[in-house]
Amino acid sequence: MAEKKQSIRTETIRRVLHDLAGYKKWLIMTVLLAVVTVALTLYVPILIGRAIDRIESAGHVDFNAVTRILLTIGISVAVTALAQWVMSIAHNKITYEVIEDIRNRAIDRIEHLPLSYLDSHPTGVTVSRMISDVDQFADGLLMGFTQLFTGVLTILGTLIFMLSIHPAITLVVIVMTPLSLFVAAFIAKRTYKMFRVQAETRAEQTAIINETVANQKIVQAFGHEAETMRDFDEINDRLTEASLKATFYSSLTNPCTRFVNALVYAAVGLTGALAAIRGSISVGQLSCFLSYANQYTKPFNEISGVMTELQNALACADRIFSLIDEPTEIPDAPDAAVLTDVRGDVQFQDISFSYVPERPLIEHCSVNVKSGQRVAIVGPTGCGKTTLINLIMRFYDVNDGAVCIDGHDIRNVTRDSLRQNIGMVLQETWLKAATVRENIRMGKRDATDEQIIAAAKAAHAHSFIKRLPQGYDTVISDKSGALSQGQRQLLCIARLMLCLPPMLILDEATSSIDTRTEQKIQSAFRTMMQGRTSFIVAHRLSTIREADLILVMKDGHIIEQGDHDSLLKQGGFYAELYQSQFARADQTDPDTP
Repeated sequence: MAEKKQSIRTETIRRVLHDLAGYKKWLIMTVLLAVVTVALTLYVPILIGRAIDRIESAGHVDFNAVTRILLTIGISVAVTALAQWVMSIAHNKITYEVIEDIRNRAIDRIEHLPLSYLDSHPTGVTVSRMISDVDQFADGLLMGFTQLFTGVLTILGTLIFMLSIHPAITLVVIVMTPLSLFVAAFIAKRTYKMFRVQAETRAEQTAIINETVANQKIVQAFGHEAETMRDFDEINDRLTEASLKATFYSSLTNPCTRFVNALVYAAVGLTGALAAIRGSISVGQLSCFLSYANQYTKPFNEISGVMTELQNALACADRIFSLIDEPTEIPDAPDAAVLTDVRGDVQFQDISFSYVPERPLIEHCSVNVKSGQRVAIVGPTGCGKTTLINLIMRFYDVNDGAVCIDGHDIRNVTRDSLRQNIGMVLQETWLKAATVRENIRMGKRDATDEQIIAAAKAAHAHSFIKRLPQGYDTVISDKSGALSQGQRQLLCIARLMLCLPPMLILDEATSSIDTRTEQKIQSAFRTMMQGRTSFIVAHRLSTIREADLILVMKDGHIIEQGDHDSLLKQGGFYAELYQSQFARADQTDPDTP
């Protein structure tokens, strides 16, 4: 297990470095600027030491030399500040362009993931990876750029300068260095695992917050506030515990390394003072050496902090890359055909399908649907009605058998051409954050305003749209409280009526619409279905009588099929469904559908 985790971490580091490889010029520039910054920063203590040595005693001060040295110090500090500013710009550019690229790849992968992934992973977890984890990764990467380069160069530079001044004292510093390295390694090993647990728990928290806020009406309607709070408290407690552990170990970095720094400084001060008494080093050189001792140990403190942040960043990067690495839906075959001039003949050829291998759903289903037929799919909840629709749209692929349109196995045609020839209105509405006009135009981007209004009128949506504050230019969203569920569904119907593809799928398309409007919509649907193959999924059997073919499903099997009258005569499962819904209505009004 430990080897596997180490392998994952190594692979994550390799991929981060690979992403940085596209910015070689910027990286080279930052290294050069870091060299300039460190060189000038280390040169200043030498100048200060020389200035001290020019002050021998009262009345014996070389003011001309001191002035020149102070001027040189001022220029060095100014150039260092400029180099640091430019280096900061370069670091930000590299970091945030890498982050932009990672987010683009992540959202692109999400758009190409199979529905099975999205159905099995909470939305909040995916959102957390896209936002929180990427932000954490950016913070760690930026800190690594800002402090890691300069820290390493400072350590190397101070060693070189100290060796040039007094090798013996430098040896004291080098001997004590492993203590700082041990402290940094000890903390880094323990923080990676803790920050990973923290990131995973944070994702759980984001998921439950997302679900609770999005479904607050359901929570309140069923009095589920207490249970939701208990679930949230449990996750929040785990996040608190994980965060405390991660923060505790990471916060050890500063005091531990400062303690080591103090030991090194004291050792240098003691050995340097003895050397100065013996005359092997001047007071100015001792001052310079003490400054270098501080600068030498300080990067270990910063690098330890950077390593802690990098552990957190790598844990987050691992989660982001795992999302990016998720297998996409099966791509179109290289020789996939493009569906054109679709007639609408549909065949289910001995198909079998299950969402979970150990729980079969649809088994050995065969149906022939002729062009222009209206096919109703009925049955109890969970029998596989919507699953059949998912298979036609190729949101999922069959496990066995084949679904064919006009004789083409849909697995051998492009998804785009398949879906462009099928129009859908689902029970669940989806509207994007845009104007009413843009939402209706989604299925036909080149539609004129006249065509949009005509489609809205056909869907009986025009009247309520005109009552909106800006009419067709009113900005709405899927969660907009300005529209009722029925109005949102009418907009989705208008969207379908605008593009009018050769095949239609209506999955409880009028479930949220009042009876009077539904009757008008059904009239519009009847006109729209003329000459088009249509699949109608219904619990309310409002359109069943007029269907050319009714498929009665139960437990994933089509147990009956035929038209309304023939199925009633059979006296089977369909007849029971029909009688349970319409017997009383027929007794009071024989014309009631």
